[in-house]
Amino acid sequence: MWGNKKAEPDSPPAAVPAPSKAPETNSTKPISATVEDNVMSTDAVRPMATTPAGSTARLGASLHIKGEISGNEDLHVDGSVEGLIQLDDRKLTVGASAKVTADLVAREVVVYGSVKGNLRARDRIEIKKDGSVIGDLTTARIMIEDGAYFKGSIEIDRKGAENVSGHEKAAYVKAATATVQTAKTSS
Repeated sequence: MWGNKKAEPDSPPAAVPAPSKAPETNSTKPISATVEDNVMSTDAVRPMATTPAGSTARLGASLHIKGEISGNEDLHVDGSVEGLIQLDDRKLTVGASAKVTADLVAREVVVYGSVKGNLRARDRIEIKKDGSVIGDLTTARIMIEDGAYFKGSIEIDRKGAENVSGHEKAAYVKAATATVQTAKTSS
């Protein structure tokens, strides 16, 4: 066996056909590069595709946002937001360190921090013991824990947003935006 291995290095003519195979390998490399490109683009898409249905987007405590936030995933806010947050069929959580001056539209709203603005939840609104809400609430279910601060009115909407037409929903969002703009100018 050892003698055969010595014979292999002595046969450079076998190495000469290898360079002719190398172009075939090179022709394979662009294909693998294409595959790598596809893999890379698949990786770019993967977070959306593999994101579990129960995952939550987060706005960190150091983030300050002015404007409108809308989306189709749950959201946890720890920073400050001014404007409108609209997550029609999702859950919005206002974290303990959050300061939100916005109208909120979601399926479910849970408040641990501070909110100044109107809240509209198709399913329920919860204001936790250290939470603070100044604004009007419209929801099917409400829970306000002992120690929570609330100033405003509550409207129980038994129909929920399921029976609201797209036109009425758009009108509500426009009214919510107008309310926020009015609050900014009167400050």
